[in-house]
Amino acid sequence: MITVQNTINTSIDKVWDFWTSPEHVINWNTPSAEWHTPHAENDIKTGGNFKYKMSAKHNSESFDFEGVYTNVEKNKVIEYKLFDNRTGTIHFEIIDDKVRLTEIFEPEKSNPEDMQKEWCQAVIDNFKKYVENFK
Repeated sequence: MITVQNTINTSIDKVWDFWTSPEHVINWNTPSAEWHTPHAENDIKTGGNFKYKMSAKHNSESFDFEGVYTNVEKNKVIEYKLFDNRTGTIHFEIIDDKVRLTEIFEPEKSNPEDMQKEWCQAVIDNFKKYVENFK
């Protein structure tokens, strides 16, 4: 399992909204400026589906991150199963006036785990920057 984490300096409601709303997901779901998320769908409920298309801006590669939610508890936890049968969990914890977001997931087999962890940590870091700087 791979774990990535960050602490966001804002309210739990804002973190939840920005994490789950497609209109926000397309703005933060990237590890670097070379990538973007041109499309996001999200039915945030237990049994609901999600699909995020991530693409390199120079169109050399793209992939879909998609699956089904197996457990959703608003402002607390999201559990999911990807269509390749890997699973993951995202925990939302209030600590003082901040939110600690922790994602734990099964790595895929075709890329090194350290690369996957670095990629996902960069996405979480970008989420923090987007949320905290959103006006």
